[in-house]
Amino acid sequence: MKNKKIIIIIGVLSLFTVGNMNAQKKPYLDKNKTIEQRIDLLLPLMTLEEKVGQMNQYNGFWDVTGPAPKGGTAELKYEHLRKGLVGSMLTVRGVKEVRAVQKIAVEETRLGIPLIIGFDVIHGYKTLSPIPLAEAASWDLEAIKKSAAIAADEASASGINWTFGPNVDVANDARWGRVMEGAGEDPYLGSKVGYARVKGFQGETVADLAKVNTIAACAKHFAAYGYVEAGLEYNIVDISNSKLYNSVLPPFEATVQAGVRTFMNSFNTLNGVPATGNAFLQRDILKGKWKFDGFVISDYASIREMIPHGYAKDEADATAKAVIAGSDMDMESYLYVAKLVDLVKSGKIKESLVDDAVRRILRVKFELGLFDDPYRYCDEKREKEVVGSKANNDGVLDMAKKSIVLLKNEKNLLPLKKSGQKIALIGALANDKNSPLGSWRIAADDNTAVSVLEGMQQYKDNQLVFEKGADLLKQKATFLTETVFNTTDKSGFEAAKTAAKTADVVVMVLGEYGFQSGEGRSRTDLNLPGLQEELLEEIYKVNPNVVLVLNNGRPLSIPWAAENIPAIVEAWHLGTQAGNAVAQVLYGDYNPSGKLPMSFPRNVGQVPIYYNKYSTGRPTDSDKNVFWSHYMDVEKTPQFPFGFGLSYTTFDYKNLKVNKTAFAKGEKVQVSVEITNSGNYDGKEVVQLYIHDEYASIVRPIKELKGFELVNLKKGETKTVNFILTDKELGFYNNEGNYLVEPGTFKIMVGGSSDKGLQSAFEIKD
Repeated sequence: MKNKKIIIIIGVLSLFTVGNMNAQKKPYLDKNKTIEQRIDLLLPLMTLEEKVGQMNQYNGFWDVTGPAPKGGTAELKYEHLRKGLVGSMLTVRGVKEVRAVQKIAVEETRLGIPLIIGFDVIHGYKTLSPIPLAEAASWDLEAIKKSAAIAADEASASGINWTFGPNVDVANDARWGRVMEGAGEDPYLGSKVGYARVKGFQGETVADLAKVNTIAACAKHFAAYGYVEAGLEYNIVDISNSKLYNSVLPPFEATVQAGVRTFMNSFNTLNGVPATGNAFLQRDILKGKWKFDGFVISDYASIREMIPHGYAKDEADATAKAVIAGSDMDMESYLYVAKLVDLVKSGKIKESLVDDAVRRILRVKFELGLFDDPYRYCDEKREKEVVGSKANNDGVLDMAKKSIVLLKNEKNLLPLKKSGQKIALIGALANDKNSPLGSWRIAADDNTAVSVLEGMQQYKDNQLVFEKGADLLKQKATFLTETVFNTTDKSGFEAAKTAAKTADVVVMVLGEYGFQSGEGRSRTDLNLPGLQEELLEEIYKVNPNVVLVLNNGRPLSIPWAAENIPAIVEAWHLGTQAGNAVAQVLYGDYNPSGKLPMSFPRNVGQVPIYYNKYSTGRPTDSDKNVFWSHYMDVEKTPQFPFGFGLSYTTFDYKNLKVNKTAFAKGEKVQVSVEITNSGNYDGKEVVQLYIHDEYASIVRPIKELKGFELVNLKKGETKTVNFILTDKELGFYNNEGNYLVEPGTFKIMVGGSSDKGLQSAFEIKD
């Protein structure tokens, strides 16, 4: 026994000695030094090849817990990883897998620089919240922040320490599938939501990144991706400087103010230059004017894509242009690792540009605590406890209920009675446990959403009959394939009509399949796909007491339903707890309070349509002729406007006051309004404040959101809501990017939607 103890002691001493030797050989591991000092110690030790390796991100490529791969790109990536030529891995997930790949980087390379592990945690990891557009409909910034924190908690427990979100693309064209990833059409709301999501992912301060339950966030897509022409994915963007500075950039700047650690550039061109190679965006604005000190990653293979764009001659040219423009890390183009060393050695690229990029990447890795403990995100016990926990499911259920928008409620159909009703539930989506998960659910397991049928079955004192009416899909939909819809098989129509005839209320769940929106999912038809519109009209003929529940990832065009169906509920793709959220709203256990973050068009011909439009020189029919700004065949207003959403109760606004009629520049404008819950239910209202600068050196929109507050009101209760307007809200950017607050007259409107409210005015004097 004594001999065994001696052996153990000697072994421990040996490890201690090796540890000290490593600390001496690797002074950048000294925790007593600042992050910048540690980077200063590490950079000179790195070869040019190792520096370039930090700028290289590879997608997952083999079973990392199994044998080393043989042949193809997998073997190449594996060998690069062992040589220290990889700085980040993408889509490797799960503690076992992350630990295995991290072990290669830390224990088999010369300097042992840990990997940063990235993943698309767009609205959750396995336990999914509503899609981001739906979350924005809550206008509840604390709930949105908590939702991001839940996603970060689960992702970090599974080995991930970096998400490619939030998407802060302002977008007003519902044809573009990726509207589901953002916060809608308004830069003010988008800025607030983006700020909240960064705080949710990362914590309140940069120091919080070192906590094990936070992950680095990534603001994307920089910039203007939400304005792709014709809503066509990967298309060009051609917008004015005014649009760029006043609509596109503010949400990105808000994420910088929130401390976001990474940016992702976009696939599109801007002023004829691909964003990946756009120094104006990345060097002048982001790293210059905004003083962003994190790093920029390309979108998937976007460096290489500058060649088919017609901007780069070849791979070496694309590499040079991306590095010079400020793209710090190459996601899956294979170009930095292949071309950058030679470009530096030939003098075509300054090594100082490489050093700047590597410093930024290392900074984030140090902030995440990866150098102090590369395996800090690799706790299998925590993974089992956190992923799919009851607390996380409760959290996403709360978020889902807050995201639902009541668009119409006539004939007192809603809320449903909890007993004594016969309810027909119709629509293939009503019994679907995949579609509610949405498009970006790559870590979630199939069939893990609560369906609407399952949610409504929890209310057992009504007679509930389900009929799908018709299959929505012709074949199984996946993340990588086109969604093909059933357009011919109506064999279930008669059974659905029979069920509807004898029902007191018909609940129809219709809309888009979960994979019908998202990346690569552009549409030219925003109507209900497949046979759903026909099914809806056929059911209405036999029973007009229809509650339409919409599942979708973008605004839809539903003119017939808007005119004829008495009750319409916008339920989006709500994630794991979708069915429970819908059922609780339908039955009145939760009073809906959501407001639309995007305008719903009457038809696709109105798109893009948005509330903060410009007046034009002929906004109204003042001369009683055709020569004014209008459509001949449809009203120019949206079907449902931005900021619109009903409740089971009603709210009255009165006594809008501005503390003065005239203000000097820089003086705060105080606005107050009284709001009363005049209905029969307790409820929440999103009180919205809009301004209009009546004349300016650059024409301003007819109204702009500049404040909102979510107010809880008991039945019969009255509250006074106060707003403060400062130069930040009253100014705008000119075409050179300079911020101006000009004298003039400002109108204000306060109400529960962008289309109506109480009005007042004030003046800003020189």
